[in-house]
Amino acid sequence: MIDKVKFARQFIEAIPHASALGLELTEIGDGRAVITMPYSDHLIGDPETGVIHGGAVSAMMDTCCGAAVMSHPSAPGATATIDLRIDYMRAATPGQRLTTTADCYHVTRNVAFVRVFTVDDDTDRPVATAAGAFTVEQR
Repeated sequence: MIDKVKFARQFIEAIPHASALGLELTEIGDGRAVITMPYSDHLIGDPETGVIHGGAVSAMMDTCCGAAVMSHPSAPGATATIDLRIDYMRAATPGQRLTTTADCYHVTRNVAFVRVFTVDDDTDRPVATAAGAFTVEQR
């Protein structure tokens, strides 16, 4: 029997962009994952404002969704993104760590569905929200 949480954690830690972004998997299990990303100068998208690039935010959200799917009790293993629709609500506050939380709320034979949101220190106002569909690997 595969340990899904261990598998998901190892998968995230092996992704080169996760390391480059400084992603840290802080919570995982039963279809839920939480990843944090520290503020870093090399992630700035607008040098005038110091705001983190949207690509870093989207990569963080996609990675967190994959971890959530991989840890879901009904998902048998690896996954890939089919569709991820991200709504950017506001710019992340420069200097603040970002936290992304993904919940895999439904799994069919072939597709897993995930909701995800990213916040900075102002947890009442999301930086971005998203909904996605991910493959479910058949054994």
